[in-house]
Amino acid sequence: MSASGATSDQRTKLRVGTRSSKLALIQTEHAVEQLTKQHPEISVDVATMKTIGDKIQDIAMSKIGDKGLFTKELEAALEAGEIDFVVHSAKDMPTQLADNMELAAVMERVDPRDAVVMSVKNKDKKRLDELPSGSVVGTGSVRRVSQLRRLYPHLEFMDIRGNLNTRMAKLDAEDSPYAALVLAVAGMQRLGAQARITQTLDNVLHAVGQGALGIEARADDVYMKQLVATSLGHTPTWLACLAERQLMRALEGGCSVPIGVRTQWSNEGSTLSLQAIVASPDGAEAVEADASATFASGADASAADACAVDLGARVAALMRERGASKILDAIHPPEPSAN
Repeated sequence: MSASGATSDQRTKLRVGTRSSKLALIQTEHAVEQLTKQHPEISVDVATMKTIGDKIQDIAMSKIGDKGLFTKELEAALEAGEIDFVVHSAKDMPTQLADNMELAAVMERVDPRDAVVMSVKNKDKKRLDELPSGSVVGTGSVRRVSQLRRLYPHLEFMDIRGNLNTRMAKLDAEDSPYAALVLAVAGMQRLGAQARITQTLDNVLHAVGQGALGIEARADDVYMKQLVATSLGHTPTWLACLAERQLMRALEGGCSVPIGVRTQWSNEGSTLSLQAIVASPDGAEAVEADASATFASGADASAADACAVDLGARVAALMRERGASKILDAIHPPEPSAN
């Protein structure tokens, strides 16, 4: 029987899809471990595959122009019933998923900030402001570059591609042009490489979903959605990511658009604040906005979800009022009307 047609008492053997990088496998193994700890009767096989983003390594992500860079192949296998669910880095997931695909759960977020990793040649330095003028900092993120250029105008920024281990190797190569890299804290921690972090960038807003793992399932697979939601889901992270994803959806952003966010819970977990920035790639222009939402005690899940989505929409509306559309349209001009 296919995965989508099986019943709960028959679903003791599952297949999870993931990218083939070491970091993706570590993240998937973490999800599988948590799932099988709560459901020891279930066994999970891991199916790995390379996505478009993994295969194209010589072009900057911002120039490829595909919001499904790291998800399409996995979703195709999911739709075909070859796998039962997918573990993604939530920041890689488009805000508009393919037909019959659904974000079924979001696991508890770890540190979402960006971090500085110095090259071996610069091991005597820790912070970006200690680097000499003209030093080259590597990152594949337009979001990071747009903010960093505003904060560190004395530095140069160069694209770098590859999985995290590959980028670290490029940094430490004898002929490396990079003085430092800016990477996600979460990835460094999951790889056990956090000792290389010399600075965490509290002044840089992170990517939507950064630090969290998103679990994708078929929209019509009720059993699987319920299983991963109850076994892997973390409500505070889920609501924060809903707000962040709605903001990005409303602004029509993606991996190649410089949208940064920060969400924080306060008042004993009843209030969620969302701060966001959209900046031009050269860092010359930026629009910022923030708002908060209070979640009613005892509210059901659908009401809480609606509150989070509304928060993201409100911040997006504020940003458009303040000129975010001008910046975004300059990066990706709107398609001409068919009329």
